[in-house]
Amino acid sequence: MHLRFVGRLGLADAVTVANAAVGFLAVVAATVDATLAARLILLAAVADGLDGVVARHRGSTDAGPYLDSLADVASFGVAPAGLVAFLVLDARSFATDPLFVAVGLATAGLFVSAAVARLGMYTAYDSGSRETIGVPTTLAATVLAAGVIAGYTAPALLVAATAAFAVLMGSTITYPDLHAQDALVMGVVQVAVIVTPLAHVATARLPPWIGEGFAFALLFLSCGYLLLGPRFYWGDGIRSPPDEATEQRA
Repeated sequence: MHLRFVGRLGLADAVTVANAAVGFLAVVAATVDATLAARLILLAAVADGLDGVVARHRGSTDAGPYLDSLADVASFGVAPAGLVAFLVLDARSFATDPLFVAVGLATAGLFVSAAVARLGMYTAYDSGSRETIGVPTTLAATVLAAGVIAGYTAPALLVAATAAFAVLMGSTITYPDLHAQDALVMGVVQVAVIVTPLAHVATARLPPWIGEGFAFALLFLSCGYLLLGPRFYWGDGIRSPPDEATEQRA
């Protein structure tokens, strides 16, 4: 039997598909280990950045943008929402706090819906631009995952953050794409958060706080871009919407 996608999808597409598989594993891991699930979400984020690098150097296919959005739904829509949902269910139950659990699960569902809508809009309108409308799903997932690894697992806090990201993904706030060097720094910190547990297994000489330190660094970087990016990050040939509007009026 000949598989249809053999020879029709490229290396970048294979990385994208692997991203979706990691997202599924993150959902499964969330049922037993929240920090493992969070690290898998960060691994998916690294893969998401890597497929773009591979596409630029090895070329892409017409299916690439669609595969990327589908994979992102799994890794940065369903996976973080599942992580939050399982943490809510682990801390509360329908028997003891039915209202809060119902709100938490509904918020997780809203997050998935917003991610799907945002990714569809991105593929249709923003994929060829150096900027995007609404908070990127990867950024929302990274903040939630880094927060869980850093120890911010209070159910009320997670539900509030998830609801905020659901709204922000559908907002009209414009975010510029990360510059290559900044994306590399973010990727390196993400990798450091992911591999720290392996380093602790390999040697006891590594300080136990180092893992949380990287998680806090990632949380600081991602929140900095989340809050300041739309206003202060523009540069390197990218102009902010107010600048473009001024030029058009002139």
